Amino acid sequence: MGLPFLWMLLSAFKPLDEIFVTEPKLFPAQPTMDNFATAFGTGSFLSALLNSIYIAAIITAVSLVTCAMAAYVFARLKFPGHNIIFGVFLATMMVPGQLTVIPLYIIMGWFGLVDTHLALILPPAMFSAFGVFMLRQYVRGIPVELEEAAAIDGASRVKIFFTMILPLLRTPMVALGIFTFLGQWNNFFTPLIFLNSSELFTLPMWVNQFKGQYNSDWGGLMAATSLVALPILIIFIFAQRQIVEGIALQGSKT
Repeated sequence: MGLPFLWMLLSAFKPLDEIFVTEPKLFPAQPTMDNFATAFGTGSFLSALLNSIYIAAIITAVSLVTCAMAAYVFARLKFPGHNIIFGVFLATMMVPGQLTVIPLYIIMGWFGLVDTHLALILPPAMFSAFGVFMLRQYVRGIPVELEEAAAIDGASRVKIFFTMILPLLRTPMVALGIFTFLGQWNNFFTPLIFLNSSELFTLPMWVNQFKGQYNSDWGGLMAATSLVALPILIIFIFAQRQIVEGIALQGSKT
């Protein structure tokens, strides 16, 4: 599993003739930093990095709040047709995003948001069926008696949610936040559709510049991909416990 990542990282230090040598060798015979110099010299790496960071961070923060509120509503509030609405809500997970990109592009065009970062931020931040489903399972596992006791003491529904429910959802929200951030960090399809200006490009779009129609700069591509993957590996190293716990607890509360 780790061999492709190791090959990518070591190939970033190889000249082009060593990458495509007839008898593949894992370690470079003549290590070079030219590929990284090419990567930093192609486009604006810093601009793409900042764009990816703030887009992924905003989507993650807003999505956690909207998912938690929707999950609490579906888990606790009983209103006419709530099961049907929740079923339709979950059914959207079965629809590939490629099928909805055309109407979404038209809607963004109506609001004048094409070729802006808002076109990338608003849809995933305001709607995440997976996140709502995941947090709803946790909310259903919280004893209702805690909320009833708080209501007897005069706490409103809003105060109960923010002072009692949210603190108890810390573990699943950390896991969901990691999933959301990584998903947006690696997102290539949506920026490819909505962005035209190079100064708005995210890191996956920046990496794509090393691939041409007839040839590709494989050394620079390996170096650029290594730079993009490095933050992901760091996040996984420090947050692997939360990731594993989030997945395990999600399966135990279905």
